[in-house]
Amino acid sequence: MENANKIAHPFLSKSFVDQLRHDIPNLYLPTADTWVTDLDDKTVGFIAIIGNDVGTIFVEPALQGIVVARTLIDKAYSLHTTLEVEVFKENSIGRKFYSAYGF
Repeated sequence: MENANKIAHPFLSKSFVDQLRHDIPNLYLPTADTWVTDLDDKTVGFIAIIGNDVGTIFVEPALQGIVVARTLIDKAYSLHTTLEVEVFKENSIGRKFYSAYGF
């Protein structure tokens, strides 16, 4: 999923990304409800929800715009009637994606 992160967040500093690389598995994922999507025995996307907050959603770049992200968002909505999200203003990909879902 790091390729998806690089595409969506080219503005993040290396030190920030390195910190996220540590924090995601150690701080966020243990406290989040997380679902993954696999294709041919390979994880191609995941979403992590903390409360009603979409903490993160990533999909392999080659599969973006197909059906993987919609499946993940639909799963989150099936469990939470409302969802919230924060997106970096520089993340035009994420802003466009989330606005399509009414965020």
